[in-house]
Amino acid sequence: MDPSRPYATHVAVRDGRVLGVGAADDLLAYGEATLDKRFADTVLMPGLVEGHSHAAEGSVWAKTYVGYQGRFDPEGGFWPGVESHEAVVARLQEAESALSDPTEPLFAWGFDPIYFDDERMSLRHLDAVSTTRPIVVLHSNGHLLNVNSTVLTRAGIDQGTNVHGVLRDANGEITGELMEIAAHYMAWKVTGNPFFGEVDEPTLRRFARAACNAGVTTATDLFASFDEVTLASYRAIAADQDVPLRVVPAMNTLDQPFEQGVKTMREAMRDGNDRLVFGLCKVMTDGSIQGYTARMRWPGYHDGAANGLWNLEPEQLTALVAHYHRAGLQLHIHTNGDEATELMIDALEAALVDAPRADHRHTLQHCQMADAAQFRRMGKLGICANLFANHIHYWGDEHRRLTMGPDRARRMDACRTALRSGVPLAIHSDAPVTPLAPLFTAWCAVNRVTASGHVLGPEERIDVADALHAITLGAAYTLRMDHLIGSIECGKHADFAVLGEDPTTVDPMALKDVPVLGTIVAGRWFPAAEWRHP
Repeated sequence: MDPSRPYATHVAVRDGRVLGVGAADDLLAYGEATLDKRFADTVLMPGLVEGHSHAAEGSVWAKTYVGYQGRFDPEGGFWPGVESHEAVVARLQEAESALSDPTEPLFAWGFDPIYFDDERMSLRHLDAVSTTRPIVVLHSNGHLLNVNSTVLTRAGIDQGTNVHGVLRDANGEITGELMEIAAHYMAWKVTGNPFFGEVDEPTLRRFARAACNAGVTTATDLFASFDEVTLASYRAIAADQDVPLRVVPAMNTLDQPFEQGVKTMREAMRDGNDRLVFGLCKVMTDGSIQGYTARMRWPGYHDGAANGLWNLEPEQLTALVAHYHRAGLQLHIHTNGDEATELMIDALEAALVDAPRADHRHTLQHCQMADAAQFRRMGKLGICANLFANHIHYWGDEHRRLTMGPDRARRMDACRTALRSGVPLAIHSDAPVTPLAPLFTAWCAVNRVTASGHVLGPEERIDVADALHAITLGAAYTLRMDHLIGSIECGKHADFAVLGEDPTTVDPMALKDVPVLGTIVAGRWFPAAEWRHP
């Protein structure tokens, strides 16, 4: 991925860094060397960079998976998907019967109601599992929950509750579905939050295992609580050379006052090192398109659903952006709907007028519905985009049919428009929302094939070279790490993805199937898990 030397046969490594790249005879000029032939029949790329993932990829697999598609866990085990409400309930009943403590909550994750046309999950479904044990089912997008009656009762959620995000049916009855942060908090306070709360060392070790399986050597935890337990876990993992991952946490800015947030981040940055990189600040604006909590511009949702939710009021979000920008910190901003994107472009433009900053690299994350005019503004303002390319495959059909309609859906995650507009581009998985697999993400951006096989917006397809750049140097740029990772160049970390085939020579439709054999981090080899197919 170095434009001055795109291909080479050998790489010299010293002290965990790239010493030189080229032919064997050229590199021997550096002095005595040991020739490592273990990778002679493989292809080395720069270690892949996942610019939007969550450490929850290492914790969710300890809970019950109820997603529609089959998934592999970090150890290589396969979890079949569940394709009906009855199958979801049956899997939950099986998990509930395995719990010995009658007071222990049952947690599940991965559920996605947009695939079920018959009805939404409700209290009727989860109360069929238990009316005494708390049950929480996290949707795949992370922005919605379903709970049973026990959780509602303990959380004090009843007909008199006036909290935005507590869903009701046509008769005004509470359904047990909770949308976005304010409503979620009411449930988490009585059950605990095993998905997005404190992060422990075992979680990070499983996260690193999942990354290794995907060829990833640097990954973000992009909505992190900087509590003492989590920070201590990060530091412990960073100090362990047997963990094959560099971690880049992004601090959640919504759960603390602005001044405290800046202070917390600056204190954390003093403890950073080459395996633990601080400096990113996460802003959560709207929610999920398929969860109907994303904020949409006119004409709104294609099927007439009500507009989504703000996680803070627009005035507060604008003030937050201005404050962190003036403090010199880098913002990674969640925007799914195009109204949220417009609000954040406006906020960043105002902040830059008030306090000009060269090379700020503020990044809009997901940014799925941005149109050409918004990308042009982003390019002129120096705003980066990290587009959720996996979404095209997993939810493209549903967006054509339900949420966006056929015309807007064909321009979702518009990678070609972003590049044409001069916007620095990365693409991502948002793991565990979708599988941590950058080569699959690149496949999505190159081919734009939905689950049904429809090519969604062929004009927005990018070539393989641009897609590989987006999962290496492109993502590294958004993390302010392109001087350290993202290409195999002298002086950079000796981090490589070890592949069984050359992704630049396979058929573009086979890009997702290129075997990942493992990773090399700081010159050390870490093999991927042996996949156990169903």
